[in-house]
Amino acid sequence: MKSATWRSGLAAVLVVLAAILPLAGNTTFTHVGVFVLMYIGATVAWNIFSGFSGYISLGHAVFFGVGLYTVAIISKHLNLTGGDVFALFPLGAVVAGLVAIPFGLISLRVRRHTFVVVTIALFFIFQLMAYNFSFTGGSSGILPPYLNWDPNTFDQPFYYTALIVAVGSAVLAWLIWGSRFGLQLRAIRDDEDRARGLGVKTMRVKLTALVISAVITGLLGGLYFYFQQEALPEFAFNPFFDLTIALMAFTGGFGTLWGPVFGALLLEPYLGYAQLQISNSYIADMVLGALFLAVILLLPRGILPTAGERITAWRARRERPAGPGAALPAEAAPGAVASGSTRTGSVR
Repeated sequence: MKSATWRSGLAAVLVVLAAILPLAGNTTFTHVGVFVLMYIGATVAWNIFSGFSGYISLGHAVFFGVGLYTVAIISKHLNLTGGDVFALFPLGAVVAGLVAIPFGLISLRVRRHTFVVVTIALFFIFQLMAYNFSFTGGSSGILPPYLNWDPNTFDQPFYYTALIVAVGSAVLAWLIWGSRFGLQLRAIRDDEDRARGLGVKTMRVKLTALVISAVITGLLGGLYFYFQQEALPEFAFNPFFDLTIALMAFTGGFGTLWGPVFGALLLEPYLGYAQLQISNSYIADMVLGALFLAVILLLPRGILPTAGERITAWRARRERPAGPGAALPAEAAPGAVASGSTRTGSVR
């Protein structure tokens, strides 16, 4: 109870600090903060499916790109400007959720390792479609209507929208974790055949989690379109996005509640710096891949679970009483009464 209260208090403090950050007037912090919050939301969404079910998806950029292009195509025809653009983001989320249904019905028919390969194949199919279909603008992409907003406060509406999505995603993940649905997802992760034998509708549960994850990711894709002012296939359907959110989840703690948030807070500032300071994008990708490999090999459970285990072990050693008989179990201590016996004496 004390630990849960402490975590809730820390979360509330972080949300308050995030809410007042744009008020400091530093446009660079606000701009970077939008990306940090977007990646928190995307990583938590990815973890709701992959972390809770154990099915590693490397195709979530499909939902991000679908949400992005949905908002881009509609805004191109309606020529929306001003605050009206925010009404389009839920449409990107809905379309991404609809795309997730056939995506899941195809990919979730196979087991975990094959599932990874299938999601990669589906991702490249969508990327090629974005490059070649006329309504997506091909390689030229789509540009949004010009937003004639004050440059000093341009990022703030996107920042607070991303903050709402990030907090909402974290709360949703917490609610799912404590629900019967979350218990079914974790049962699938531990032993899918046994879960099915216990009555879990595994396909339905996995597909539902995938759709929820896709809706959040598609919403962020629509937000990205107006924030970055472009819809290009190489950014909408970017394999770097899939690798990044998976790395953030694994770094913080795969399949946990706080791990994805911690991983995004830890890594996104570095990734933003690398993209700005490293002229060769391939070097940045290689560094990210090497970091991913190091995390998998050295911290397979992630930073937070590993740190929690070590802290628990340290506390157990500190609380262990000293003395020659302390390490012995009660029934083995000198003078102990044997169970079911009326005789006392020393145990040899």
